Amino acid sequence: MVETTRQGAAVAREIRKRPGVAAEPAARHWTFLSNHGHVLVCLARDPEARLRDVAQSVGITERAVQKIVSDLEEAGVVERLRDGRRNRYRLHPERPLRHPIESHRTIGALLSMVLNPVAVKRLSAADAGDTDAG
Repeated sequence: MVETTRQGAAVAREIRKRPGVAAEPAARHWTFLSNHGHVLVCLARDPEARLRDVAQSVGITERAVQKIVSDLEEAGVVERLRDGRRNRYRLHPERPLRHPIESHRTIGALLSMVLNPVAVKRLSAADAGDTDAG
């Protein structure tokens, strides 16, 4: 799944190289998702991703990713599970979004707009199957 994350970063770099994109510098300064959203999408795609790889995909430092993952853990959106020397991340798609404007929607609804349907179903199945693990 790390390869999927690398592919996403490669696609983003290619899009930036397109003639129309480079001519509009203001379009490159913001996106509709925050870095928290981007990290969440990366972890949803690959729950075993190294934070270094997530940082590279999102375009921020590894330390910034660590802080974001801590924020997501504190909010109950992500759970860090130790697997030997590695971490695995369990997402809780049933959790509501944080801002009052969107709090009627869940993390899963947000991810379903970005991820393919198979990945979203995998998240829901993993969450349902791990209820006895905690």
